[in-house]
Amino acid sequence: MAIRFILPLLVVLGGIAWGGAPLVGSLVERWFRADVEMRSQLVFNSIQESVTGLVLAKADRKIDALFKHITQDERLLALGLCTPDGQLAQRSTAWPKALACPPAPAMNHAFAVQHIDGGPVLVATFALAADNTYLGRLVILHDLRFIERRSDSAELYLAGFLALLGLGAAGVTVVVARLTLRGWIKAVRKGLAGRSDGKDDSALSSDVEPLVREMRKILRDLDAPRVLTEAIRVDWSPDSLRSVLRDELPGVEVMVISNREPYIHNLEDGKVVLQRPASGLVTALEPIMRACGGTWIAHGSGSADQSMVDENDHLQVPPDAPAYTLRRLWLSDEEQDGYYYGFANEGMWPLCHIAFVRPSFRASDWEQYVAVNRKFADAVVAEAKTPNPVVLVQDYHFALLPRMVRERLPEATIITFWHIPWPNPEVFSICPWKEEILSGLLGSSILGFHTQFHCINFLDSVRSEE
Repeated sequence: MAIRFILPLLVVLGGIAWGGAPLVGSLVERWFRADVEMRSQLVFNSIQESVTGLVLAKADRKIDALFKHITQDERLLALGLCTPDGQLAQRSTAWPKALACPPAPAMNHAFAVQHIDGGPVLVATFALAADNTYLGRLVILHDLRFIERRSDSAELYLAGFLALLGLGAAGVTVVVARLTLRGWIKAVRKGLAGRSDGKDDSALSSDVEPLVREMRKILRDLDAPRVLTEAIRVDWSPDSLRSVLRDELPGVEVMVISNREPYIHNLEDGKVVLQRPASGLVTALEPIMRACGGTWIAHGSGSADQSMVDENDHLQVPPDAPAYTLRRLWLSDEEQDGYYYGFANEGMWPLCHIAFVRPSFRASDWEQYVAVNRKFADAVVAEAKTPNPVVLVQDYHFALLPRMVRERLPEATIITFWHIPWPNPEVFSICPWKEEILSGLLGSSILGFHTQFHCINFLDSVRSEE
């Protein structure tokens, strides 16, 4: 937490120091230069009369002695005396050899900075005159290197000051933030521990009260799904299923559509034998139909099936305790070969499983697939006793049936479960009748797959055809 406060503050103050240091250096330089110019003026004023008298007396030695005495000041680098024609007549010993006499000042004095090998110097030029006679000019040189040193020191002090200021401010901020956060957490805990109806909120501070109310709302929203889940959690049994259907869907009519029937009658040695197919679909759905009743429409594939139904092709099952109606449909060998063995098993099954077998799609098989789906849809409409039955469509044998039923029973709840994988859009696009299959399945109210991955593949297939 402390790092989060300190680092941004140090970065900001570092930027201020980086940007302000040149400004401070420039300001310090101007201050000290003005001070040096003032010192030069004071030096000139103090020696002007003496130098003028010595120049008139042509006392060169006394001028040298005077210059030597004055340049004992460490900041005053050198003095020079220039003739009216610009020649350097007298100079102190420290006068730079490369520096000549500066031009005559326009207004009795002039100041300029020149850079020599030793560093920058301030050249102060003053005119000398006596009785309106121009005698030359006195040049005073001051060493300005100390200004650079002090400017660097000022920049360093500024950076150090800002760093200490940043650390102090960050430390104070962290302490205040921790104390404030601790107070907030204590107040929020107290508010959440109080009554949920908000009647105890009067004791909360005005800045904490809105937060506590919002947190209560979020907690209620998060808790709602759990409460709902617990409320609808049921220990499923035949009795509980019947109770749910009676209470939640009163008068509902349930219909199951599948290729395989739950009971098969075969003729063996002249006797009719009842068989229960070893099918996961039958094992899952048959107990539901026993509990809730309804109609199961399936292909009558047994050799003795026709002999066991009534005039409407109905059979009450289970035989020992009839609970629902089995409606058997009869398919010719041509229909079964084209719809089941052809299009469904040789086309859709390897396509959806992405098996190492090339799917076979034949127009004749497709025609039988459409015809059989239509036959089962007709049976659904014929068997429906209400305009809004719950139709449970099973597997890839009936991809077209949901749309066919929807067109004739628009209020029906059609729940289709696809019992095999659904391939990616690129693989599914191999099917010549992909648009018809997607349209048929989209007639469902609910469409289920084994995994989320298969569901995503289906949605991607739909989008690719838009």
